[in-house]
Amino acid sequence: MQSKMQRVSRLKRELQLLNKEPPPGVTCWQNESNMDDLRAQIIGGSGSPYEGGIFNLEIIVPERYPFEPPKIRFLTPIYHPNIDSAGRICLDILKLPPKGAWRPALNISTVLTSIQLLMSEPNPDDPLMADISSEFKYNRAVFFSNARKWTEKHAMPQAQGLNKESQETTHKRKSAEIPEEAKKFARET
Repeated sequence: MQSKMQRVSRLKRELQLLNKEPPPGVTCWQNESNMDDLRAQIIGGSGSPYEGGIFNLEIIVPERYPFEPPKIRFLTPIYHPNIDSAGRICLDILKLPPKGAWRPALNISTVLTSIQLLMSEPNPDDPLMADISSEFKYNRAVFFSNARKWTEKHAMPQAQGLNKESQETTHKRKSAEIPEEAKKFARET
């Protein structure tokens, strides 16, 4: 029971910090009232084929967190050598040792920042998608073009069928909703 309370306390602190001081281009919030089920958005970095894209992620926090890493996957399709078609991510800090590099000192903010970096700097030597990895290694221009097309199709606001006005309204509404959700969560502590 004590470890569950420590886990809940740690998650609340992490979410409060993510709300107060989010990493640039990253937002994270609790999905509904279930603390084990989080959502995040990562904005594609400038100069990358994902630039301007809004990528949604699902974060499932295991019972043994922080002794076990969170389970994270992309909900938004992304063309990337280290992310498969189911949204699973090949990243060492998402796995336990000896194969992985997860440590209890890491947190959700660190993991989201690492995923954001992976988006900008794919690791073609540890791919989940061999064909995309090969394209990234040997034909970077084609990779960039394909990744850009996927971003435009799946991750840009117009991909959700929104015109410019409703994009701005939706963005403002989403910006207002996320902190409210986080504020509601913070009041529960």
